[in-house]
Amino acid sequence: MHAKTDSEATSIDTSWPPRSPPRRPVYYVQSPSNHDVEKMSYGSSPTGSPTHQYYHCSPIHHSRESSTSRFSASLKNPRSLSGWKHVKVGHGGDDVEDDDDDGGEMDGRDECKANNFRLYICLVLLFSLLFTVFSLILWGASKSYKPKIFIKHIVFESIYYQAGNDQSGVPTDMISLNSTVLISYRNPATFYTVHVASTPWELHHFQLKIASGQMKKFTQSRKSGRKVVTIVKGYQVPLYGGIPVLANTGEHKESIAVPLNLTFVMRSRGYILGRLVKTKFYGKIRCIVTLKGNKLGKPLNLTDSCIYQ
Repeated sequence: MHAKTDSEATSIDTSWPPRSPPRRPVYYVQSPSNHDVEKMSYGSSPTGSPTHQYYHCSPIHHSRESSTSRFSASLKNPRSLSGWKHVKVGHGGDDVEDDDDDGGEMDGRDECKANNFRLYICLVLLFSLLFTVFSLILWGASKSYKPKIFIKHIVFESIYYQAGNDQSGVPTDMISLNSTVLISYRNPATFYTVHVASTPWELHHFQLKIASGQMKKFTQSRKSGRKVVTIVKGYQVPLYGGIPVLANTGEHKESIAVPLNLTFVMRSRGYILGRLVKTKFYGKIRCIVTLKGNKLGKPLNLTDSCIYQ
């Protein structure tokens, strides 16, 4: 309500103590590790503190202390050693954990195993391919070494013609025949042995079989040959009137002339690489021969009388 004079205002201003400058703000510096004790650096203004004391913590010293404390703690707790992780420093000095290292190691091992498995499969396929090609080459080469078979002659040792009864008791003419056949066999192969067998050797008068025989199996080595004798015979074979020539001759055997066919199949099998690679040869042979009563006991040449298929 009362107006102040200039002298009063001046006295009031001089009596009021002078204002001190504003205090500086307190700031804190925190270590990168969350387990270390926070350090504080405090600075006061020169006017606020008459002694002008500054408290400051060195970051280098703090880092060494925190590292030492972490290492000692890990020695006390063995489980913590197994939990260490790879750490890489990012921008600004921050520590960043590398969680992908373990996964990367496992991925690398799996990829290595997969590569080894693929390599093994490739080697197996390559070996199979090479073995197949090699086997085909050998098999194709073996086909050019076909065994050589020649029918030399046949000898009719004896022939008997008489009346009789078959197994059911029906009366009919009966014939008994004994003969031997000589053949020549040669294996021209240079790198494998052959195993030889045959079907039964049969003598037919048209469709009527009057004698048969079985050749013994044998093995023929490479580039070698042999002669094989097979007995072909029949005993009391019922004719049922199938050979009327014999009925007309009676007791005169010298005048007998009966056309016959000798048929059989030769089977040759060669093992080139064991039983994995083998070659087979089949030869069907048919010879035309005439049974003559005046040629008993004498060889009949069949060299030009046989058909080889």
